[in-house]
Amino acid sequence: MRDFPEYLGTIATDLEARLDALLPTGNAIAEAMRWGTLGGGKRLRGFLVVESAALFDVSRDLALNTAAAIECLHAYSLIHDDLPCMDDDDLRRGRPTVHRRWDEATAVLAGDALQTQAFAILSDPATHPDPSVRIALVSALAAASGQGGMVGGQAMDIAAETAGRMLDLFEIRTLQALKTGALIRFAAQSGALLGQGDSTARDALTSYADALGAAFQIRDDLLDVDGDEAAAGKALNKDAQAGKATYVSLLGVDGARQKADELIAQAIFALKPFGTRADALADAARYTISRTT
Repeated sequence: MRDFPEYLGTIATDLEARLDALLPTGNAIAEAMRWGTLGGGKRLRGFLVVESAALFDVSRDLALNTAAAIECLHAYSLIHDDLPCMDDDDLRRGRPTVHRRWDEATAVLAGDALQTQAFAILSDPATHPDPSVRIALVSALAAASGQGGMVGGQAMDIAAETAGRMLDLFEIRTLQALKTGALIRFAAQSGALLGQGDSTARDALTSYADALGAAFQIRDDLLDVDGDEAAAGKALNKDAQAGKATYVSLLGVDGARQKADELIAQAIFALKPFGTRADALADAARYTISRTT
């Protein structure tokens, strides 16, 4: 039986090397980009790209550019999330956040540069020889990361916090499907785009990713309540201190765990059309609700 964290680590190592090769060097912004991207993280989104692509016989080497692109996009979002005008965090993965290591202006610009770097990577012929595939990847990541995706979810979160309003469960689901789920959905769907899979395969991966993304967020909410700050490398209990509604605050710890279990069962069921070829993706789903960071 495969040791999933170890397998995840092998892909993370390959992805780290690819990011190291793709990211710029030579000035303060480049170094801030590298600080915010390299040297840590589970690389789960990149893993989903690689493993979903493998379902369509796309090699890891070819899939790694797309995996690197989503990790650049994700890193940009974290750098900006950590800013004082957002979540105001001093630590990320046990190290000073970019705006603490440098300054706020550098953090904003490094995040901006990482966002454009993601699309530069996707548009490069090295990512896929077929330009129509590259355009599809660019379009899908733009949709997942913009107003109709991650940014829209963050805007909902900020608006609720500014108004001092507790969101209900439907609103929380909507917010997290945008803020967290949209990038996870892109990661899983990108494998079908790289492998030029049919609509049935894309729909199955979308169902998998939607359930996985919701479970991932519930686990994050649980870790914010009972996680280990040293292991997390960042401050915890911030949602409760800010008075934010989360899956845990609305469902309770036991209810949130039960919901996460149900979602993981849904995610694994969605993979049935792929048979044992999707075992690594099923393992990723199980890992999502057992992880400690």
